Amino acid sequence: MTNPPQGPDDHNSWARPPQGAPQGPPPAQPTERIPHQGPPDPVTQHIPRSSMDDPTQATPQASPQWYPPPQNPYGGPQVSGAQPPVPPPEEKDGGILGWLKDPLSLALVLVIVVALAVAGVIGGELYARKRADEVVGAAVACIVKDQATASFGFTPPFLWQHMTGHYTNISIETAGNQIREAKGMKVNIDIKDVRLEDTGTSSGSIGSLVANIAWSSDGIKQTVQDVIPLFGGIVSSVTTNPNDGTIQLEGALGSVTAKPQVVDGGLSLQVLQVTGLGFTLPRETVQPALDAFTGQLTKNYPMGITADSVEVTDSGVQSQFSSHNASIPRGEEDPCFAGL
Repeated sequence: MTNPPQGPDDHNSWARPPQGAPQGPPPAQPTERIPHQGPPDPVTQHIPRSSMDDPTQATPQASPQWYPPPQNPYGGPQVSGAQPPVPPPEEKDGGILGWLKDPLSLALVLVIVVALAVAGVIGGELYARKRADEVVGAAVACIVKDQATASFGFTPPFLWQHMTGHYTNISIETAGNQIREAKGMKVNIDIKDVRLEDTGTSSGSIGSLVANIAWSSDGIKQTVQDVIPLFGGIVSSVTTNPNDGTIQLEGALGSVTAKPQVVDGGLSLQVLQVTGLGFTLPRETVQPALDAFTGQLTKNYPMGITADSVEVTDSGVQSQFSSHNASIPRGEEDPCFAGL
């Protein structure tokens, strides 16, 4: 017996799978790339396309290499993320004394120390010298009633002189305005071997003092006019004659010729001739006034200072005063020496 022909819709029992039998998964559909809509994302547009996105661009990856973990210099592996401990400061060889063993460092230290010491000594020397100049200048200015400047000798150094109280040389100069009431008188003083010590009766001693005094002709005229009553009013000029060592005081009513001399430790103008109203007058009419005038100007100086010599020059009168082995007055005796 033959089976009837089978059409497309005719399935036999063994060709059709039984009802309820599980069926396999549907075949996989190929993936489809969905294009990005809109402008590129600014955050991700810089990310390069990796080989994972494009299999055709894949390159063989190098096998990873193994590196040993960082070592801790004090033993043990370095812990990731932890700060290494700060090593203790290395002690130099010998500590502070170590660098002193270096000849260059030692020489540098010695140079600095010497430089500082020298600077300190020089600064102290200059300050002490300046202060002493001011004190002595003020004492002389008080005596002569004019500005005065003083300077001390450079040998030995002033600090040494000050510590020992022994001053070898002092130079003093006045401004030249006046000495006491004598106008136009200038003095230069050279003092040697000064020793400051309080003995109860004096403030010290002076080995020698020499004062050279210049008195100008115009200063003599001005002084006579200011100091001598009546007579000074008639003096209009003063001229000097170095040849015979005289000076002439001239006025509208007459003239007086006098010769400067050293008398009793001071200067004196010895009248030689007096003329007035065309005839000669006795010298006794003028001499007492001139003696009083010169006496109050050139006598009674402290420390036994007296006149040694006098000379008439073209510009005036030059004289020298001096004193030797004299005692320095105490401040109680003469206020001008109180600062010493």
